[in-house]
Amino acid sequence: MSVSMSVNDALLDEVKQWRKQIHSQPELGFKEFKTSSFIVDKLQSFGIEVHQGLGGTGVVGTLKNGTGPTIGIRADIDALPIEEQNDVEHKSTHANCMHACGHDGHTSVLLGTAKYLSESKNFSGTIHLIFQPAEEVLGGAKAMIDDGLFDKFPMDAVYGLHNWPGLPVGQIAVNDGPMMASFDTFEITLTGKGTHAAMPHLGADPIAAGAALITNIQSIISRRISPLQSGVISVTQMNSGDTTNVIPDVAILKGTVRSFDMDVRQSLQSLLTEMVMTLPPLYGVTGEMDYHIRYPVTTNDSQAYLEIKEAATKALGAENVNTDVEPSMASEDFSFMSQVVKGAYFWLGVDGSTPSKPLHNAAYDFNDDAIETGIKVWVSLVESELPKTSA
Repeated sequence: MSVSMSVNDALLDEVKQWRKQIHSQPELGFKEFKTSSFIVDKLQSFGIEVHQGLGGTGVVGTLKNGTGPTIGIRADIDALPIEEQNDVEHKSTHANCMHACGHDGHTSVLLGTAKYLSESKNFSGTIHLIFQPAEEVLGGAKAMIDDGLFDKFPMDAVYGLHNWPGLPVGQIAVNDGPMMASFDTFEITLTGKGTHAAMPHLGADPIAAGAALITNIQSIISRRISPLQSGVISVTQMNSGDTTNVIPDVAILKGTVRSFDMDVRQSLQSLLTEMVMTLPPLYGVTGEMDYHIRYPVTTNDSQAYLEIKEAATKALGAENVNTDVEPSMASEDFSFMSQVVKGAYFWLGVDGSTPSKPLHNAAYDFNDDAIETGIKVWVSLVESELPKTSA
């Protein structure tokens, strides 16, 4: 059974308006100046202590009530370089920039939670409300950590959420263990010998080597990694040549590598690098690898997972808490935070009567009906983990 806690309509209406305002003025990573200013204004209006500029445009609001544990709750605030295709009043007013991943929803849910808790104060301890910039590829979580997030704001645990198309509104999903994959990127430079397209035998074709490499890379997953383990290597760019009748000197391949296990992650890097060094020479071409370690696996701590599970069960009912979902091969830089402090990360359902558009889609728009669920879970977590003691 769920608890009787409810979010009043006035607050919900207010949070929905905040969400639409943020959606209409999206900003890319580390450039979220108006968004940060909006967050600061709201937090200060709730009487919450505010710290600005952490990790660039990051904001931390500190809400303290009595003595007790300290936890952090994180929302990401950046948008994506996508031209919005929705025809809604709150459509993005910025060219080639939109909240296609729902970070406007995450931010608004946390602001709504902040206002609720600042008024109810039904907890004993400290909450750090973390509004993080640049989640999309740029690693804003690491920037905040490097700027002293956990030194300036020590905490016992940290939590985050992401809206999730495919999961109904009113439900959440959370695992004990991996939720989202690691994320690495690579750039492969193939250098051959350019020549006339009609005389390929006089050159060394980097495009032919690249095509072979793209095909053979997949054998790393199918033949070099155990079928009981997971990994993905995706080549997402191939750039070469300037005209139709010239075989170029150079071809460049770019892509990503993902896995749920550190040993697999290291093996994929090693095997991919080995293939880049050994296969292109069969075509008379040299290969050079530029490999970048990006985000770790987002893995939930067992105790933090139980805290989310129990809090969500109280707030929503056990039937609305999914605890055995397939992890996603997408990635999250919240993983940097949960590497330093025990943490847990859950998915918030956004599918209504009409299924949500996919994340990172030009027609995506956060479902405001999920706002109440998000606030309920966050409030329940705070009141459960920071219980108010009677006098």
